[in-house]
Amino acid sequence: MITHGNTIEILCGNSNKPLAEAIAKELNLTVSNAEVGKFSDGEISITLPRTVRGKDVFIIQSTSAPVNDNLMELLIMIDACKRASAGRITAVIPYFGYARQDRKARPRDPITAKLVADILTTAGADRVLTMDLHAAQIQGFFEIPVDHMYGAPSLAKYYKNKMDENWVVVSPDVGSVGRARNFASRVDAAIAIVDKRRPKANAIEIMNVIGDVKGKTCLMVDDMIDTAGTICQGAEALVKNGAKEVYACCTHGVFSGPAMERITNSPIKELAVLDTIDMPDYVKNNPKIKVLSVAKLFARAITTVYADSSLSAIYED
Repeated sequence: MITHGNTIEILCGNSNKPLAEAIAKELNLTVSNAEVGKFSDGEISITLPRTVRGKDVFIIQSTSAPVNDNLMELLIMIDACKRASAGRITAVIPYFGYARQDRKARPRDPITAKLVADILTTAGADRVLTMDLHAAQIQGFFEIPVDHMYGAPSLAKYYKNKMDENWVVVSPDVGSVGRARNFASRVDAAIAIVDKRRPKANAIEIMNVIGDVKGKTCLMVDDMIDTAGTICQGAEALVKNGAKEVYACCTHGVFSGPAMERITNSPIKELAVLDTIDMPDYVKNNPKIKVLSVAKLFARAITTVYADSSLSAIYED
């Protein structure tokens, strides 16, 4: 029995309107675009355009760049819905920012992922729907239910028909081996690993390649690409070790700093990325970038959450 709002309401801020509109279209609904403005000192001002009283509200907002503005927009929209007597509030966060500091790697480090989880809960979110958290244990940072979706099935579906026995799935670092192994099992391919050492943040040194890539077509798999240093140096290492061609894919295309220049100048033939982050036109129009939509997947997830059904069922096909 459904015990929450009796109508679905889709809200979004400024972070990824194209995805929100595509999700709403799949649901045969319209997006209720929050009126987002700023006071002269930079404070964010939000007004909801229509009533949400008693409704099951899904607020679609990635916390991508500008991260702090988009996060504050999300928090203020949650608070506005709570004070407007929404039946239930689900924060749909296709890309969950501030996820890379998920533990104390050094003394006096913050655990920012936990902090953001606490803030979202305090703001009034009743549950969170997200995709490919940088670390799976972040789900446990929340005191509210978290539905964690996966981008690998969408990426695997895209590459499945392209691949043959000459393809190898490659983990760009040791920490991503589990993800690469899961992906390889979906496409029935062998696996290799790029071993690297990171002396400091956003600076890496490729060491060697574990596995047979000579004469093979390699597909590097990662959850997110930020400055693209790892993926591009990994591609160069694969080519030096005899790889025939190098492809890459990821769920979240952050693409900050020198990322696009590195990708353009790299041996990567194609980089497939999901649209969890709204990327600028110069990224979308780059001939090496292939953008795949997750609108249908999120629309099915929203329908499933609303109906209190099993989320795992959406992956069965």
